[in-house]
Amino acid sequence: MSEQADVEYRDFQRWGRPAEVAFWVALAILNTVFNGIVAQIDHSRTAAWEPWVWESSSSLLVLLLIPFIQVVERRWPFRFDTWRHSLPRHLLASLAFSLMHVAGMVELRKLAYALVGWHYRFGAWWPNFGYEYLKDIRNYFLIIALICLSRLWLLRKQGEATLLAEPDEGVPVEPVDRPERFLVRKLGKEFLLAAREIEWLQAAGNYVNLHVRGRDYPLRATMAGIEERLDPARFVRVHRSYLVNLDYLAEIEPLDTGDARLHLRDGAKIPCSRRYRAALREHAGQPATVE
Repeated sequence: MSEQADVEYRDFQRWGRPAEVAFWVALAILNTVFNGIVAQIDHSRTAAWEPWVWESSSSLLVLLLIPFIQVVERRWPFRFDTWRHSLPRHLLASLAFSLMHVAGMVELRKLAYALVGWHYRFGAWWPNFGYEYLKDIRNYFLIIALICLSRLWLLRKQGEATLLAEPDEGVPVEPVDRPERFLVRKLGKEFLLAAREIEWLQAAGNYVNLHVRGRDYPLRATMAGIEERLDPARFVRVHRSYLVNLDYLAEIEPLDTGDARLHLRDGAKIPCSRRYRAALREHAGQPATVE
C-alpha cells in the first residue's frame, strides 16, 4: 500500500467520527430549514414561530434517535444477502423509532408553547400517529440507506478481507480449512494478508475485524467460525468478542474482578474475561491458576 493511502487512512481514523456527527447535524439543520419554510407557507395564519417549533422539535428528535438506528442496523445489517431476514426487524424498529420520535417532539412542543403562555395540542393520538408514522418510516429507511452507503464507502477506503476460495480446478495452494493468508480488496486493488500478521480479532455484528498494524479489515464471518480456521497454537480466544495472537501479547494484567486486561505490543488493551483467562495462561506458558 502506498504512503499516501496510509496517510489518508490515518486522517480518516482521526476525523471520521467528528465528520460523521457533523454530517448528521448538517442534514438535520437543512431538513429543518426547508421543511420550516414549507410549513410556514402552508400555515400562513399561524404565528410565525410555530412552524419552526414544529420542524425543529421533529428534526432534533430524529437526530437524537440516529444512534438507535445505527445500533439496530449493526445488529441486523441491511444488505443484499440479508435484507429478507432483516426487513421484518427493521419494520418493528421503525415503529419503535416513530413512537419515540412522536412522543419526544410532542413534549418539546408543549414546553416551547408553555414558555410563551400557550398550550400545544397534538390532537387525537392514534390518527395523528398514523400520519406521523407514514413520514417516519420513510425517514427511517432513508437513514438506513445513508448508513449502508457510508459502510460501502468505508469498506472501499479501509479494505475488506475475504477467505481465499478453493480453486475450480486443481489442488488448493494452501489448506482452505486453515488459511495462511486472507485476500484484502482495497480501492479496486487486491493484496494478500498473512494470517500470522493479524494481531487481534474483534467481533462486530456480522463481521470480524482483523486488526493489523493499526488497521481493521472487516471479514464477513462469525467469531466462532473464524476461530475454528485459525491456528490454535497462535490464536487464543480471550473474550466472547476477541481473539488474540500470542505473538503480539506483551503483558497480562490481572484485575480485582477475576478478569484481566491484555496489553499488546502495539499499545492496544484487550479485555480478557475470567472464563478464558486460565486457557490463556496455559497457552502463554504460565501456570493455569486463577487468583
